[in-house]
Amino acid sequence: MTTKPKARKFRIRQDGGAAKSETPATPVPADKPAARAPAGDANAAPQPQVSAEVSLDDIRKEGLTGRQLRMARRVAQKNGLAVTSDFDAVRQLRTMGVDPFQRNTILELVTPEGAKPVADNQSGKKPIGQIQLPQTVQHGQNLPSTEMATPADRRAGEIMQIQRDLAKRRRRKFALLLTRLSTFVFLPTILVGWYFYAMATPMYATNSEFVIQQAEASSAAGGLGGLFQGTSLATQQDSIAVQSYLASRAAMLRLSEDHGFKAHFSADNIDQIQRLAPDATNEAAFGVYTDKVKVSYDPTEGILRMEVIAADPETSQLYSEALIGYAEEQIDQLTQRPRDAAMEGARQNYDNADNQRQEALNNLLAIQEDTDIIDIPGTIGALTAQISALEQQRQQLELSLQERLEVRRPNQAQVDSLNSQISNITVLINDLRSQISTTSSTGGSLAKNTTLLRLAEEDYAFQVLQVQAALAQLEAAQIEANRQVRYLSLGVEPVAPDEATYPRAFENTVLAFLIFAGIYLMISLTASILREQVST
Repeated sequence: MTTKPKARKFRIRQDGGAAKSETPATPVPADKPAARAPAGDANAAPQPQVSAEVSLDDIRKEGLTGRQLRMARRVAQKNGLAVTSDFDAVRQLRTMGVDPFQRNTILELVTPEGAKPVADNQSGKKPIGQIQLPQTVQHGQNLPSTEMATPADRRAGEIMQIQRDLAKRRRRKFALLLTRLSTFVFLPTILVGWYFYAMATPMYATNSEFVIQQAEASSAAGGLGGLFQGTSLATQQDSIAVQSYLASRAAMLRLSEDHGFKAHFSADNIDQIQRLAPDATNEAAFGVYTDKVKVSYDPTEGILRMEVIAADPETSQLYSEALIGYAEEQIDQLTQRPRDAAMEGARQNYDNADNQRQEALNNLLAIQEDTDIIDIPGTIGALTAQISALEQQRQQLELSLQERLEVRRPNQAQVDSLNSQISNITVLINDLRSQISTTSSTGGSLAKNTTLLRLAEEDYAFQVLQVQAALAQLEAAQIEANRQVRYLSLGVEPVAPDEATYPRAFENTVLAFLIFAGIYLMISLTASILREQVST
């Protein structure tokens, strides 16, 4: 048995170095000697003798690449062979004893311009190209290096070159990054820090704390209304209203009119950034007022905290005291209207009831003055008593008369006397009754005057009750009005500071750096995302 020799793999380099074939060589039979290379190539390796009986199927089984097949076709065309396919070119070249994948064969493909191969098909030898003479080259033309380097050295050199390029690219990107950071972050931060440390005018802040309290309710107050008495929930609405007023344009205008707020911040001792223009509008002044007067409210404790900033400590304290006075007046205005409304209604009701009572009393006096009798009810009672007595007497006389008439022979003198007495008593009773019911010369009878007097007395008594109820309502309204009174109690009085509170240079500089860095980071991320989206 004949063993196949191990195939050698060669690689063709495009940089002009030694090229080696990547296709395994065709096995050579042991009984045939190897053919030698042409005499013109001193470095050519001995070519193996290829059997002519090699079939195309065996060549296809070798797994040649498309590059190797194209190379074989070019070698066949150079040698003047008529081939039908790439595999046929490999077969004919191997029949001629030429390995198309060997280095010297590949180098023969590179011929000077204008050179033509000379074929000698009759002799069966490998064609030799035209003799190449040294050519002149222009100055500056890149020539192949004369240094013989191994593939490992060339690979290491290429890797070093790539690493140098990467390091150079990193340095360039890092320099660009530093430039951008310096332009958009470091330089603005330095300018801000320079302003706060060197140019900003020192400002003094006066702090104060006050709470709005409600008057204590009476002990009789009950129900759900008394649950929140004495807590911050009872005065929360008033505290919020006072906070809104102190932070409003009305407070700024009043402070400017009373103590020259706009003139103070328009002075020349204030830096350009914080200075207010002399002819500034109220809107511009209100912007400065919002920055310099800060009022906060704590709903859990019900405390209002106020910080007033000015260019000198005395002015800061003056502004703080003035604003606290404005707050007290605002609290009085908030509660004055409901108190006045409640008191006005109760007082008007009491005045009406008192007037009606006075009218009823006047009516009673007029009725009493219209009659000659001082005590009409007493007079009527006396007359009624007399009438009753006379009625009893008349009844007794009538009984006596009846007894006299029942005898067989009555005494006529006694009968007449009894009849005369009964008649006189009847006339007297009628006279007394006429005094009660008959209209007198004053314009009214005793019965009528008694009725009118009783009605007047009842009306007067009713009006007295109305006056008493109105008076009780007035007192209740007075108590409610006193309960609705709000008081401003100072927890921390405004005291002028002895050192400047603002500017806080270090904190403000760090904050500016964080703001600029955040803006730069956001813009950079947005630009990177957009660039990636566009590139994909």
